[in-house]
Amino acid sequence: MYLGVIFATLCALIALSFAILSIRWVMLQPQGDERMRQIAGAIQEGASAYLHRQYLTIAGVALLPMLGLWHWLGAESGVGFLVGALLSGAVGYVGVLVCVRANLRTAEAARRGTNAALQVAFRGGMVSGLLVVGLALLGVAGYYLVLAPPDPDDFAAQTGALGALIGLAFGSSLISIFARLGGGIFTKGADIGADLVDQIGSGLNEGDSRNLALIADNVGDNIGDCAGMAADLFETYAVTLVATMLLGSLLLQEHAADAIAYPLVLGGLAVLATVVGTFFVKLEPGDTRVLAALSKALTVSGVLAFVLFVPATWLFLPATFIPPGSEEALSRWGVLAAAGIGLVLTGLILVSTEYYTGTDYGPVRGIAKASLNGTATNLIAGLGVSMKSTGAPALMICGAIWGAYQMAGLYGIAIAAISMLSLTGLLVALSAYGPIIDNAGGIAEMAGMDAQVQGVTDSLDAVGNTTKAVTKAYAIGSAGLAALVLFADFTHSMAAGGNVLSFELESPAVLIGLFIGALLPYLFSAMTIEAVARVAAVAVDEVRRQAQEVPGIMAHPPKLDGGRTVNLLTKNAIKEMIIPSLLPVAVPMAVGFGIQWLMGGNAGALALGGLLIGTIITGLYVAISMTAGGAAWDNAKRYIEDGNFGGPGSDAHQAAVIGDAVGDAGKDAAGPAVNPMIKLINLVALLMVPLL
Repeated sequence: MYLGVIFATLCALIALSFAILSIRWVMLQPQGDERMRQIAGAIQEGASAYLHRQYLTIAGVALLPMLGLWHWLGAESGVGFLVGALLSGAVGYVGVLVCVRANLRTAEAARRGTNAALQVAFRGGMVSGLLVVGLALLGVAGYYLVLAPPDPDDFAAQTGALGALIGLAFGSSLISIFARLGGGIFTKGADIGADLVDQIGSGLNEGDSRNLALIADNVGDNIGDCAGMAADLFETYAVTLVATMLLGSLLLQEHAADAIAYPLVLGGLAVLATVVGTFFVKLEPGDTRVLAALSKALTVSGVLAFVLFVPATWLFLPATFIPPGSEEALSRWGVLAAAGIGLVLTGLILVSTEYYTGTDYGPVRGIAKASLNGTATNLIAGLGVSMKSTGAPALMICGAIWGAYQMAGLYGIAIAAISMLSLTGLLVALSAYGPIIDNAGGIAEMAGMDAQVQGVTDSLDAVGNTTKAVTKAYAIGSAGLAALVLFADFTHSMAAGGNVLSFELESPAVLIGLFIGALLPYLFSAMTIEAVARVAAVAVDEVRRQAQEVPGIMAHPPKLDGGRTVNLLTKNAIKEMIIPSLLPVAVPMAVGFGIQWLMGGNAGALALGGLLIGTIITGLYVAISMTAGGAAWDNAKRYIEDGNFGGPGSDAHQAAVIGDAVGDAGKDAAGPAVNPMIKLINLVALLMVPLL
């Protein structure tokens, strides 16, 4: 059993070693001329300033929950929280520092053609992907090795070690929600501010290098899609590993030691498959199918990971096993089939998202066509697409849940989630690729590089917009399955303590929990969207003030001094993120302990379970609707800018710009932040089990 955990730790070190080699390779690439370096330097300075302030604020806020865990659940849980928080923060911090340096080198590489630019952008994004899987696996496996008892058959001691790992998952989850919210509020405030500057009489359009909100927008792209997505999927990866280890120990008690090691081994094998997959991202001379090259890497990694899962399943799981309270035996073949279902679900979600957000398909073109009749019809069409986009993913997830449960019960659902996450490294790389190539295009435009270079960056950027959308959909789908596994952990942990829960609608406690839980994603999203609007107003006001008051700012080329704008947005974004971030921590505690005090018995646990169910269901729909709808609005604008329905500057384009601004707040701020919110609520509930 411990050999399996050590194997996972070694695989994590391989991922981190490959990440270091990728950093070195990226940093050795040419950096371009002085003007390019000046623009990139402003972006780097802004990103560093934001990260420093954000993580100092998070450190202050996170101190209280860490001390609470230490006091109520023991030093191991408190230290676990610290480990999870530090690793989650490190993933985002290092990833952003590499991304804001890869963008400059990507712009320069575009002089040598599409494949050269693709290699630099993808390698830069791959650093974030490898850091996510490497540090998550190292943190969970390494800390478990520290805590694990000498006797692998000591079930009580194993359970105690796993309880401390929940603290690690909680730490990563809390940091993730701060990173997602703060980064989302900042980037969308800056983005919307830059888009709207040309409508306030300043004479600065969104692509003008004198528009100081543009520098903040480029900074925000990295913070949102590099740091935010990396922290989000780091948390999902770590949480799912811990939840599956815990569930396996409860369902396979006679084989608990091997069941604990099994998901870690799968994670290690997936890391090896990810490293192999990176070598398949390349374009032959004359080939411009960028998305096909990226998809090939995903396909190779997924197939190779599943092949490697076969011997691991035979080594670590018994031929058959019967979970407690069940009369039906489960088998290795069933578990392996559940893993296959997880991989198939990933592919289906990516295809569905591409349909609703790609410019080649009806939904986006329908929004673009509706823009011919004005802003109102654009918004109506976009809202319709955002709502319809929830249908296919929801049915796919339902099918995956049914199939995985038929194959291997609740444990099958957990293994399906682990299997989905086998592609995490590459999908984080695709998410980070988006802002790298977007920034590269911005640098090329602002530095006045020739049209051929801008054509290369534009072609890669069109793919980057799609990769960001499908990565968000993947994060939502995996978060939904992870939350279900956490809910199963909650109910089984309560049952192990002698409190078997039955969630019946006749119970007022369950109903109260359901209604409050269903409300939370809406309330959380509303607070986030309002925060984006306030920060965007700050951006517009500051650019207008500088355009009117700062001498020489309208010169060509201007001295880039976006520091004040970035600083203002940073302060406001961090202030705005605190209350929404604490909502998923405070509400489950208030509901669980409050209902327990009011009704007595096991009412608190029933209300808490109802709250978890309500949050998972509505959270999934809110997140999908906002992210897919926002991406569809964005691509509708891009479709018009490509010369359709009047092209840039037309009335249809003006309507699409407004639709894009509306969708932005949901696509990159509120929607993605719902992912860590629903998992954080489940983790808080799991930590409350000993107290209930």
